Amino acid sequence: MEPNDNADGLVTAIHEVGVIGAGQMGGGIAHVVALAGYNVILNDLERARFDGAIEIIRKNMTRQVSRGLIESDEAEKAIGRISFSDSFKAFGDSDLVLEAATEDESVKRLIFKDLCPHLKAGAIVGSNTSSISITRLAASTDRPEQFIGIHFMNPVPLMQLVELIRGIATGDPTFTLSRAFVETLGKTVTVSEDFPAFIVNRILLPMINEAVYTLYEGVGTVDGIDKAMRLGANHPMGPLELADFIGLDTCLSVMQVLYEGLADTKYRPCPLLVKYVEAGWLGRKTDRGFYDYRGDTPMPTR
Repeated sequence: MEPNDNADGLVTAIHEVGVIGAGQMGGGIAHVVALAGYNVILNDLERARFDGAIEIIRKNMTRQVSRGLIESDEAEKAIGRISFSDSFKAFGDSDLVLEAATEDESVKRLIFKDLCPHLKAGAIVGSNTSSISITRLAASTDRPEQFIGIHFMNPVPLMQLVELIRGIATGDPTFTLSRAFVETLGKTVTVSEDFPAFIVNRILLPMINEAVYTLYEGVGTVDGIDKAMRLGANHPMGPLELADFIGLDTCLSVMQVLYEGLADTKYRPCPLLVKYVEAGWLGRKTDRGFYDYRGDTPMPTR
């Protein structure tokens, strides 16, 4: 078998992919990567989170089968390609490792510091961060030239777009191989410069934050604001419902990155958003956010 690296040491093809974090994003990434034919090692601290992710992946693939998007044997083979590890040591043969941990820069830096010693020299490291500087994250690794932002949209199996973000040190071979990999997943690439929140969240999150301000100032109710944007702007989901889907803690993190990174008061997180996060009302994942999901029908909390 030919060595899977070039003269510069970088891998020339991707066969095995590591994914760090078995949450909503990590599980979704494992889903599409395995379905594209790659072997996936899904890492988390707890086996229970991996098992929960596999259950969701199986349910989502069953839905794809019922819609005629994939064959049932494709789904079974894809699930069989996903294995679990609670240690970064399992990534020794991985050609690409994608980090999909919580949107907290200090947590991500610690992950990369612990991860890199276990990787082969040619491996690429990608981050699914939705807002944090790729250049800064790359600087916390031993391979900034082989580090890149690969930002999938949520839910990963359904959303077509992936943002690719180069840090100041990201090499051309890393970018080219990463782009080719993303395209094999059936996704469409858009390239963003390494500015706070990149393209999608630079536009989307201030809109959500403004919707929260509209609620905070009493201009409209939760139901009224979401209805106005669904029917008045033809959005498939109202901004407050969307915030609950994304996670209010993630929304707040992105707004803080924008506010601190661009030093513009128009990005100041709404105090009501801060209050909800402090209360632990983070949206769907905690059953309460701008809506209460504990009953049969979501009910506005304001």
